[in-house]
Amino acid sequence: MQLMTKELEKKFADVGRQEGNADPLIVAKFFDPTGSWTWYATEYEPETRTFFGLVDGFEQEWGYFLLDELEECKGHLGLGIERDLHCGYKTLSEWRATGRLKNR
Repeated sequence: MQLMTKELEKKFADVGRQEGNADPLIVAKFFDPTGSWTWYATEYEPETRTFFGLVDGFEQEWGYFLLDELEECKGHLGLGIERDLHCGYKTLSEWRATGRLKNR
């Protein structure tokens, strides 16, 4: 699966930086289909191929993660990280309201 497209890159550019936003917009959601890790990306820097967002793994924390690392990662059965094609634009609070993102 292609994790980054020109269309998605444009969406990140349109949203821009969200620093200081208490309820940022999640532009893209990536997940391990065979595990429990999920990456909720709020920002993307195309020059360094770096995202910023909420990483939901062993714990939840805000930080940077690389597109290259997501593309290289292989989980159980050799499956790679996937992008939620139906993510749409949702704020952090809207994701929490779905029950898919726990409030830890």
